[in-house]
Amino acid sequence: MDKKAVKTIAASASAAATVAAILAVKKNAKNQEIKKAEDKMKHFEPGERKAYFVGAGLSSMAGAAYLIRDCNFKGENITIFEGKQIIGGSNDGMGTPKSGFVCRGGRMLNEDTYENFWELFSTIPSLDNSSKNVTEEIISFDHAHPTYAKARLIDKDGKIVDVKSMGFQKEDRIALGKLMVMSEDTLDDMTIQDWFKNTPHFFETNFWLMWQTTFSFQKWSSLLEFKRYIERMILEFSRLETLEGVTWTPYNQYDSVILPIKQFLQDNGVNFITDCVVTDIDFKDDSTITATTLHLKRNDMDDIILLKDEDLCFMTNGCMTDCSCLGNYTTPAKMDTANSMSADLWSKVAKKKKGLGDPTPFFTKPEETNWESFTITCRSDKLIKLIENLSGNIPGSGALMTFKDSNWLLSIVVTAQPHFKNQPIDEFILWGYGLYTGNTGNYVQKPMRDCTGEEILDELLYHLHLQEKANEIKADIVNVFPCMMPYVSAQFQPRKMSDRPMVVPANSTNFAMIGQFVEIPEDIVFTEEYSVRAARIAVYKLLGLPLVKICPVTPHKKDPIVLVKALKTAYR
Repeated sequence: MDKKAVKTIAASASAAATVAAILAVKKNAKNQEIKKAEDKMKHFEPGERKAYFVGAGLSSMAGAAYLIRDCNFKGENITIFEGKQIIGGSNDGMGTPKSGFVCRGGRMLNEDTYENFWELFSTIPSLDNSSKNVTEEIISFDHAHPTYAKARLIDKDGKIVDVKSMGFQKEDRIALGKLMVMSEDTLDDMTIQDWFKNTPHFFETNFWLMWQTTFSFQKWSSLLEFKRYIERMILEFSRLETLEGVTWTPYNQYDSVILPIKQFLQDNGVNFITDCVVTDIDFKDDSTITATTLHLKRNDMDDIILLKDEDLCFMTNGCMTDCSCLGNYTTPAKMDTANSMSADLWSKVAKKKKGLGDPTPFFTKPEETNWESFTITCRSDKLIKLIENLSGNIPGSGALMTFKDSNWLLSIVVTAQPHFKNQPIDEFILWGYGLYTGNTGNYVQKPMRDCTGEEILDELLYHLHLQEKANEIKADIVNVFPCMMPYVSAQFQPRKMSDRPMVVPANSTNFAMIGQFVEIPEDIVFTEEYSVRAARIAVYKLLGLPLVKICPVTPHKKDPIVLVKALKTAYR
């Protein structure tokens, strides 16, 4: 080897060593910073200050858990108000063997991106296994039931579509690539369709059909949100056709996520007050944002709670399942937009102080933000087996199946059974949803939103090419619950950056907004992680605790290996 080559190798080795040394120093500094933060939290003294949460969704429950775990709050000094009879927000799951079961929606978790969710639930005990925490329970279950969809798209002939290719043309790739380098501040109020108006073929690709139905995007959804999803979920781009990145909970998310954290909070003395609507919040009449009074309505009686300056107020400023309505086997689910509790409250407080966002873009266009889900309960596994024969996936292994030629754009999921803790061994659950509820069905000549549970089942059997077996399948049906949700994809509406408030607005002394309608740079809405991250930011910022303990967004979009895989997938 000549001297020049030796020098080159030596220089490379020296550079690598230098980089490694710099990274080691940074890691050590970070670890010391985290240790200091932990010490500060350990000795934090909240005194007798109280904390009030408006809405009993995951974000509020996570916030209460952080106050107890990291801030030494007494549970009895924490109160969570919920306007409905059941807690959990949009993480629901209910029913009985006799009447059938229902989930308004299903959440596909992700092991590689739900950083704060996994960290929090690693400290929440499992209800079913005393030796495990909830994170361990979920991850163990998921690894034992890995996802590998073999029938992601089904065509009008009932055939599985080959989706190894994303179906892009050159113009599609160029438009998508340009979007990735655009600055977010140039995308206010823009829709996905605005960006791809010169490349309409994009909306005919396998990629769009799979991405759209996996995350519930529409052509008129926010371009900014679509860009964030591509960047945050870039790791899933190369395995979109198999959905291998999906992490399933052992049961529905109410049983697997909400009940354990509820038990943790109750064991620590947290107060849950249901059937109690917070109708308004008053603030100090000065330049700060300081909550002073909560106005309540409970049992048709008005009441108030006066806050001291040191007390904390956390408000969920929007709920995607507001105004949702259930039907059943013989009754359609109504499209009811009369009263969005969360949007009404948000609108009131936003008028009182600057920097609290604007609910208008999200909660005024239900024709754009609705879709309808349905939950089928069967007395036998007959229907499940027929779907298994078509898809090649046993229950719990296939994630979404989308009927690409469906006028309603139907998708279904057959989860691992049982999906509910009180589900008998001889009953089976199937969940699905349709994105285009105003369209007439391919078989049932009515819009989906006007259909009974039985009619939705008829349309599904048509797309499964199982009409000849309809009578024997129906003989085993316990119930089909359709659920119309007018605002379920409201968080994807086109918006200005200012329409979503920061978690802790400027000049706030004791008030934070949490949930799916706040602004968190780099992260994506419509996820469990977003709710938990918002709660953690809110608690730490209001109490002046070091933010270094908040798990950062994993920078997959900067990982060269991930990017190369995504690029290769785009050219398949």
